[in-house]
Amino acid sequence: MVDFSLVKVTSLTERLKLDFRAEFFNILNHANFVLPNTQVFQSNGAILGSAGKISDVKTTSRQIQFALKLTF
Repeated sequence: MVDFSLVKVTSLTERLKLDFRAEFFNILNHANFVLPNTQVFQSNGAILGSAGKISDVKTTSRQIQFALKLTF
């Protein structure tokens, strides 16, 4: 998983500063899957149809957030 952030600092006056930040989480949108179902048989000996099936992901998809900060 790759995270990335960009920051731009702008001086408005001698005392005021404006920070803009953009943060990207899982920027490549790579799926991290959970382990497959390891149970093969039911308690009565019948084969499960979900054996070896991957049903979810560990991480979230790509997320982006923006922030502004005024420093005085």
